[in-house]
Amino acid sequence: MITWRAGVVVSLGATWPGAAEVTVELEAPVGTATAGDTVRALAFPALVGSPEIGDRVLLNVSALARGLGTGGYALVIALPDRTPPDPPAGPGHLVKARYTPLQAMVLGVDDQESPHHELLRDADDLDGLPVVVADLHSALPAIVAGARFAADRAGRPMPRVAYVMTDGGALPAWFSRTVAGLRSARWVEACITTGQSFGGDLEAVTVHTGLLAARHVVGADLVVVAQGPGNLGTGTRWGFSGVAAGEAVNAVGALGGRPVASLRVSGADQRERHLGVSHHSLTAYGRVALAPADVVVPLLEGDLGVRVREQAAALAARHRLVEVPAGADLRGALAGSPVRLSTMGRGLDQDPEAFLAAAAAGVHATEL
Repeated sequence: MITWRAGVVVSLGATWPGAAEVTVELEAPVGTATAGDTVRALAFPALVGSPEIGDRVLLNVSALARGLGTGGYALVIALPDRTPPDPPAGPGHLVKARYTPLQAMVLGVDDQESPHHELLRDADDLDGLPVVVADLHSALPAIVAGARFAADRAGRPMPRVAYVMTDGGALPAWFSRTVAGLRSARWVEACITTGQSFGGDLEAVTVHTGLLAARHVVGADLVVVAQGPGNLGTGTRWGFSGVAAGEAVNAVGALGGRPVASLRVSGADQRERHLGVSHHSLTAYGRVALAPADVVVPLLEGDLGVRVREQAAALAARHRLVEVPAGADLRGALAGSPVRLSTMGRGLDQDPEAFLAAAAAGVHATEL
């Protein structure tokens, strides 16, 4: 289940809100690394404390041992010789990552002890709020870039955006440099972590209360719902974490919002099932989403554009297909993102269609 290793911190690296990189010298080999080799490790100080040079750390190296993509990190589990002080006493009884060794207790926006409890106790309506639903975390900055592009083109104020993070990928929002960068640039007003995910500006028990908090607490004009960094797929029809995108569409519909489905598109993926419109989108929106949504079909050039339109047509029986131009002006807006655009290791130049499709959803949501 877990491959454990121990080591000593030999240098400190980059930090961003909620996270700290360190370099650790291993006491025992793992994967291709031998004893004495160094590995990059990531600590979440709110959970384990802040490592310093010379600290002995316990590491979870399971993903490294298997060669999986966790950003190339070992994860710091504990500083056994220097545990952090107890957190200050305060309200909140929501437990996230429940019944794991690193379960964390937080104050939920919907918690009885929250100052927003009265506001949310009977809240039941999003009042037509546009909510863009996406499969991958990498769609988030592209959606917001598209929304801001549309607002600027129309001479309107920039939208107040809330990001509702589901628990299909990373559980700590702190893992995401994208969220940190978008918050710093004020492209995203608040991150709301839902389900088992945690570490957002606001915590919520469910996607439903996360959406309601975005509307009634944050005062968002636009909401983006997507899983955190990371994506679990098995190459099977139903075994992938993006199934939750369809469930998010249902939540938006149940609460009286305006669901906008962002298609996962690629012109560079070597896997046939993800070329054009990914089978993840076709399953999540075509089979799981029971509430009707606006499915945004980006108007792309060439054979890929034809393929995308033909694949998206399968969703027309339940949803409204909305075609949005995705040309050079929108790509220019994407190039101005304050955070790096990357999906499956590919950037804007390597797979522009992936980001254009997400940006097109942001354009349409802003125009609603």
